[in-house]
Amino acid sequence: MEQFTAIVLAAGSGKRMNSAIQKQYLLLAGKPVLYYSLKAFEESSVSAIVLVTGAGEEDYCRKEIVAPYGFTKVSAIVPGGKERYHSVFAGLKAADGADYVMIHDGARPFVDADMILRSMETVKQFGACVVGMPVKDTIKVVDDDHFAIETPARQFLWQAQTPQTFTYRAIYDAYEKMLRREDAAITDDAMVFDQITGKHVKMIAGSYRNIKITTPEDMAAAEMYMHGNNG
Repeated sequence: MEQFTAIVLAAGSGKRMNSAIQKQYLLLAGKPVLYYSLKAFEESSVSAIVLVTGAGEEDYCRKEIVAPYGFTKVSAIVPGGKERYHSVFAGLKAADGADYVMIHDGARPFVDADMILRSMETVKQFGACVVGMPVKDTIKVVDDDHFAIETPARQFLWQAQTPQTFTYRAIYDAYEKMLRREDAAITDDAMVFDQITGKHVKMIAGSYRNIKITTPEDMAAAEMYMHGNNG
């Protein structure tokens, strides 16, 4: 049986949250934000979960989140690195032996069973897929002085979300090659895959609720979504 491993990233510092507590540990409806991502993968058919934390936070996550909530699929808790791509590669190394990996931001608490299942089905067909949604607003490309110089056709624009799912060997090799050049312009895993392999990723529908909690406004929106889900 093919093995899927979810790599859940929880190593961010959360500077834009303006909080002494990292965003992934803030309480949302009484539970840490990170809890919801782990729960979604725990209840899915993935074989294992690799949790990537900030350096020195491994024991905290194990004792305060993984053990208390009974996340038995968490097979490894590893420290991340300076940049997101360092953390992803740390997770990839810990996921050795997987056939496929699903890379997910721990600060996206609204990933659900349907997104996970469709990602698992799609990656088997195309080798790489990313959940996302079509943009709602008109997008402007600006120059260095913030003058709008281009308006891309909106029907071709999607906002990328996570999970981003790949065959293990392809994304591992892509990250290994990318890290040799320390490309700080990398913003997501699909970008690494596309630039290194020359192949495109398949986009599939996620949800407009699948937000990444980055600012206090995002936290307020998450509370509203959670209240709606519970009410």
